[in-house]
Amino acid sequence: MHLFPNERSFPKTMTVDLFASARSFACIFGVLGFGLIGIRPAEAELAITRPGWGGKPLSYVSLTGADARQQLLVTRLHDDGLVTDQTRQVAFTSEPAGLVRITSGLVEPLANGEGVIIARIDTGQDSSIPFKVTDVSKVKSVNFASSIVPLFTKYGCNGGGCHGKSGGQNGFKLSLLGFEPQEDYEYLLREARGRRIFPAAPERSLLLLKATGQLPHGGGSRVSPDSFDYKTFVKWMRQGMPYGKPDDPKLEAIEVHPAERVMMPEARQQLVVLARMTDGSVEDITRSAVFEVNDLEYAEADNTGIVSAGNKSGEIAVMIRYQDKATVFRASVPLGAPLGNLPKEKNFVDRFVFAKWKKVGMPPSEVVNDSTYLRRVTLDIAGRLPTVAETNSYLSDSAQDKRDLLVDRLLRGEEYAEYFANKWSALLRNKRANGAQLRTTLAFYDWIKESIYNNKPYDRFVREIVAASGGIDQSPATAWFKQVNSQQEQMEDTAQLFLGTRLQCAQCHHHPFEKWSQNDYYKFMAFFSRVGKAPSGRPGEEIVFHRAGVAQVTNKKTNKPVKPAGLGSGVFKIKPVDDPRHKLVDWMRADRNRLFSKTMVNRYWKHFFGRGLVNPEDDFRSTNPATHPGLLDALATYFEKSGYDMKALVRLIATSVTYQLSSVPNKHNAADRHYFSRFQPKRLSAEVLYDSLNDLILARSNFGGLPVGTRAVCLPDNSYNSSNYFLSVFGRPDSSSACECERSQEASLAQSLHLFNAKNIHEQLARKDGRAAQLAGDKSLDHAAKIRSLYYRAFSRSPRSEEAEVALAYLATEITDKEGKVVDKIKERYEDILWALANTKEFLFNH
Repeated sequence: MHLFPNERSFPKTMTVDLFASARSFACIFGVLGFGLIGIRPAEAELAITRPGWGGKPLSYVSLTGADARQQLLVTRLHDDGLVTDQTRQVAFTSEPAGLVRITSGLVEPLANGEGVIIARIDTGQDSSIPFKVTDVSKVKSVNFASSIVPLFTKYGCNGGGCHGKSGGQNGFKLSLLGFEPQEDYEYLLREARGRRIFPAAPERSLLLLKATGQLPHGGGSRVSPDSFDYKTFVKWMRQGMPYGKPDDPKLEAIEVHPAERVMMPEARQQLVVLARMTDGSVEDITRSAVFEVNDLEYAEADNTGIVSAGNKSGEIAVMIRYQDKATVFRASVPLGAPLGNLPKEKNFVDRFVFAKWKKVGMPPSEVVNDSTYLRRVTLDIAGRLPTVAETNSYLSDSAQDKRDLLVDRLLRGEEYAEYFANKWSALLRNKRANGAQLRTTLAFYDWIKESIYNNKPYDRFVREIVAASGGIDQSPATAWFKQVNSQQEQMEDTAQLFLGTRLQCAQCHHHPFEKWSQNDYYKFMAFFSRVGKAPSGRPGEEIVFHRAGVAQVTNKKTNKPVKPAGLGSGVFKIKPVDDPRHKLVDWMRADRNRLFSKTMVNRYWKHFFGRGLVNPEDDFRSTNPATHPGLLDALATYFEKSGYDMKALVRLIATSVTYQLSSVPNKHNAADRHYFSRFQPKRLSAEVLYDSLNDLILARSNFGGLPVGTRAVCLPDNSYNSSNYFLSVFGRPDSSSACECERSQEASLAQSLHLFNAKNIHEQLARKDGRAAQLAGDKSLDHAAKIRSLYYRAFSRSPRSEEAEVALAYLATEITDKEGKVVDKIKERYEDILWALANTKEFLFNH
């Protein structure tokens, strides 16, 4: 028998475009009934195709030159709309033989001529595609930037942990991920007297001897002497190691085929990656691209473009990189379980989430009872436990709309503002280094809290921070510039906080996972180039102002000035008298990518669900797609049309049925992390747990310089962390970063030991005016009523019969002293019960 409830839910320490358009659409999105039964039909159509640019399949294979290669796709179209990849399951032949070589669907030329490639599966079913080989003796000149550098990337040579790191590795340096090919050319050919290259005998070059493992190499053997890539290196050296001609075609864009797919558990999918060049030509670069899976828990990918799904249902995203371009392949791995009657939708949030469940066959958990919802939503909106009176009132209320009314009441309360001010204060780096800054951090915190309490529109809230001017008395948000005190930090924090874009990498090199260049980085920084600061006359305080003049900064790479521009936009024309920061906020609101609104709604989605629709919540990029892109768009639209109403956004999420689902899994959704088919328990944040423990045991906090009883969620800055071990060990952030990742939600041994054994906790339990003493001395209630009140305070529910029996039996046990006399230890027993309740997962987690 367990004193506490079931804790199962808590965490532990070939392209479809071959087919007609309507049918193709059904295959890609799996809308022909798939997901409800998960059964593979025996009869299916087999097709072989060569993907073309823009998703248009080509009806033939054309190979021109000795170096031409093309990856084929073979698919089966099932009657229910499911498309499965068969590229590695079929046997390939060609007629006439001897003109091409086919290895795992990769076609390479052997001799000029025409013929047919046939793919045949073990059932005897086959499909064919014609081919033509021309100019097989013609060898193309190797371009260093487009043919050699991508191989360094493919084999990890220019990664941050190898020769691409600052200073290189063992005397050999390459630019990170090959973003500076001209520099790589110099490193390779000129440094160390060119000892790495031996053009007279390429096979004896130090570069290849180490890469093939024939000489000791810290990175081990990376490439086989029999491979196409090895032969490309050799050919380049024999051609005189050319860098390339100025008019050689440059890479313009890449795309992957298929772009999306529904994959069964443990299925495989061959990808084809195409590159469009500036001369309009299209090349197959599948075997030269880099494939990286966002989450290895759900899939793996190899360097031939094969994606292998795991045995878990979820969303797969595979980033494909080639030179400075990136794209993404997405797949859903369905569960295929039957769905019973779904709960009634409350708002459009449920419509999008329920549709995903139907598509992948993911039955949701049940809707929670009133007790669980009351505790969950009060913690998530007000950052505290419901009181006993609130629990009594709410559970006795029979109104049909009482959950909506509860959310409205919480949003009207000051505690909502305090809790979310605590969140924003950390993200805005409200940090105090010394006592002289106390007035500044207090003013900034109060301004944040007042803005949230008064429901200041989010766009205005952001403008008053980013474009703040004056001193803290006139404009408390100028405090942001005290901690975020350089143009670089102001730009990077703005991009990460309000646009969900991490630009830090682009300061030194092209962003490895996105399109942003160093020039984009400095253009964005130029918005802050006219920020001036001056002493205010008070110690530790400054006045922020706009310095009239031309807004521009110097690109440290090119040493050329650049003027302000939004990410992906043209240069702004800004008058010297105008503050560029206001132009920046105007652009953020109006940007067609809608990152401003999407980032905010995603941040708040993560607050309530523990995981963003885009995860991490501040890492928006094409190679990190949302699990529910339609829902993300709809939330952003709602937020914009509401006038950037933060309370309306909270109300929408908190009243959705999706938010009201139980954290207890059913037999199908225990492993779900992407579809929100159940609530994911979240450990209470350091401040909320501290306050909740105090509320339970009736202790009063004492933070130096603040009134006794000040709640931890009301602490204005980071300075209290060092003096309060509880807040430190439970991961209260130091406000040194604009990333929510600074707040640790991970459980640790140190936390458990502190809750079990901390002297100050036991002292608080034993206080003469504490909860245990109050219960022991209260003669108006019997023990059963007192235990019920404790469960209401801790869990917002009544104790189960077995829990009450255990507690009452413990209270009734006689305790004797050394002389055998019965002694009254009722207060100590209540201390024990309080201590036991505080150490349950049900108390420590919001579930």
